[in-house]
Amino acid sequence: MAVAIVLLAVATSSPARGQGLTTKTGLLTCHVARGFGWIVGSSRTAQCEYHPTGGTVEQYSGTISKIGIDIGYLAPIVLVWAVIAPSSVPSSGALAGNYFGGTAQAAVGIGAGVNVLLGGFDRSIALQPVSIEGDTGLYIGVGIAALSLTFEEQDPNLETGPSPATE
Repeated sequence: MAVAIVLLAVATSSPARGQGLTTKTGLLTCHVARGFGWIVGSSRTAQCEYHPTGGTVEQYSGTISKIGIDIGYLAPIVLVWAVIAPSSVPSSGALAGNYFGGTAQAAVGIGAGVNVLLGGFDRSIALQPVSIEGDTGLYIGVGIAALSLTFEEQDPNLETGPSPATE
């Protein structure tokens, strides 16, 4: 529990914010697949959308991995981070890369967790939790988290509307 409190304190403060070097550029929402913790680690796939402030939504795919105490089963979850970057308008695909930081989660039926991650382009992007995630399952995890994101370029000629119905 103490680790979760420390991670939450880190999540709500940014060392560079006081220096005026960074700005919130939008939100990253990731839908993370269900999975099992295997005592010393786990890895789950994620489909993410970056909603920049005043820009076009970007799609990312990735993997979130954990090393540390990682025991049990977690249902699919949605993680939401505020994206903090050195520029108010990061270039397209700028969130692609690797992020590392602390994580703490617990669930018995329902539970909560927090992930604070730094990385991306030139290790200049911070992902700060907008809220503590809601977990369901039977799980405990404390350790180091890694998130790897790959930019999914969209063909501007493709329609983004609903796919046609099939019979």
